[in-house]
Amino acid sequence: MAHRRTPASATLQLRRVAIDTYRENVAYLHRDCAIYRAEGFQALSKVEVSANGRRILASLNVVDDECIVAVGELGLSEDAFAQLGVANGHPASISQAEPPASIHALHRKIAGERLSHDDFRAIVRDISEHRYSKIELTAFVVACNQGELDREEVYFLSDAMTAVGRRLDWREHPVVDKHCIGGIPGNRTSMLVVPIVAAHGMLCPKTSSRAITSPAGTADTMEVLANVELPFARLEEIVHAHRGCLAWGGTSDLSPADDVLIAVERPLSLDSPGQMVASILSKKVAAGSTHLLLDIPVGPSAKVRSMPEAQKLRKLFEYVAGRMGLAIDVIISDGRQPVGNGIGPVLEARDVLQVLTNDPAAPNDLRQKSLRLAGRMLEFDPDVRGGDGFAIARDILDSGRALAKMHAIMQAQGLREFDYRNPPLAPLSFEVCADTEGVLVAIDNLQLARIARLAGAPKVQGAGLDLLHKLGARVSAGTPLYRVYAAYAADLEFARQACVRASGVSLGEAEQLPAFFVEC
Repeated sequence: MAHRRTPASATLQLRRVAIDTYRENVAYLHRDCAIYRAEGFQALSKVEVSANGRRILASLNVVDDECIVAVGELGLSEDAFAQLGVANGHPASISQAEPPASIHALHRKIAGERLSHDDFRAIVRDISEHRYSKIELTAFVVACNQGELDREEVYFLSDAMTAVGRRLDWREHPVVDKHCIGGIPGNRTSMLVVPIVAAHGMLCPKTSSRAITSPAGTADTMEVLANVELPFARLEEIVHAHRGCLAWGGTSDLSPADDVLIAVERPLSLDSPGQMVASILSKKVAAGSTHLLLDIPVGPSAKVRSMPEAQKLRKLFEYVAGRMGLAIDVIISDGRQPVGNGIGPVLEARDVLQVLTNDPAAPNDLRQKSLRLAGRMLEFDPDVRGGDGFAIARDILDSGRALAKMHAIMQAQGLREFDYRNPPLAPLSFEVCADTEGVLVAIDNLQLARIARLAGAPKVQGAGLDLLHKLGARVSAGTPLYRVYAAYAADLEFARQACVRASGVSLGEAEQLPAFFVEC
């Protein structure tokens, strides 16, 4: 088939290529496009795409199939097309992109040098503008991980990440937020803390992420109950009217460089302390928070495995937060096992509503941890004396005020029908049972999370894992330890095979229980 040639001086027609490249702008040119040949483009090089007075930077992919991009077309991935903001078929031009101004600073970091505040600002600005390729981004992430940023560099990186993108000002004080560093399945404390704190009258605008490697994020679980993808202007209205929200943060454009870096870090399973601190604090400061409660779970299969490691991380958070003008209270909590019973969006939403409605079947660990966290957040209020927060939080929950506040927030965001007494669980299931009598002495957070994901969570909201017993429980042989739900036979079988290889649950005697190192 003869290809129609495109003059090098001509513009190309934009084509939306329905590929999700996750936080990376990608452009597509046909190999026989005359502009591609005339300009000397190379695959994976950085290019600048312009249309209707707007421009974006993207990585170039070269294709040979006209079904993807024709000779006279310029294709853009989903993110890139949305950012350019023009219609399919609109004329556009493409040119070589200028090298990032910060490339020499990047090379110095790769060589192990310590960078200045200005160096980090330049690098982060270029990252947020998509001037780096995935390879260069990976080099930066690995260099920061291997070289272990000192605490000044962590502050420089955090401050630089806050400086790009939107920075909110709620024109109130205090503006409170909470964050857990992650790694513990269940643990939907935010969905309880926010309505308790908002019912007290404090401003708590909670924007959360979706799951990337876990069976559910706060946004995934809240989405079972209400709409979480809202324009920022609408979120502002909700927060001012109801003192809080529980929404997905993807539309807020807070610390956009962090979103780009996360897309590189997660596939590599890199989560160095410095990058973690910068990621969390940059987004909280950009979101307009003045006070932050930080939860660091510690346990054998948590992100943080020992108390010395937790204390070191705590000091780093406190130092950087102080430099950024953010008041922070760090809680070191029990990370030996999941919090709550459910792992997966529907199961976790059920647990949250059981606690909010004071249902006798509610998981007590989720209730107690949420009350401790909410109590500490309430003590950010200058009118609440230190030590009184827990009792105030408990009263707000027991009286039904937290439930009323949560219902008001869900109604404002777009209420969805959900009966927690009869939750819409995936139709297929199997149980993992104890093969002997004994005490439950270990629960592997990572393995249970993996099993829940193999079962289909969070993509299938009703999929996941329901934990039937917790650490310290004595069970008989044949007693069900947990139940796995899946929507598809293939997912059920993947999860079953994973359970056969490693159930994630160990039985023994009471003296084998791991020590409960916790500080509140």
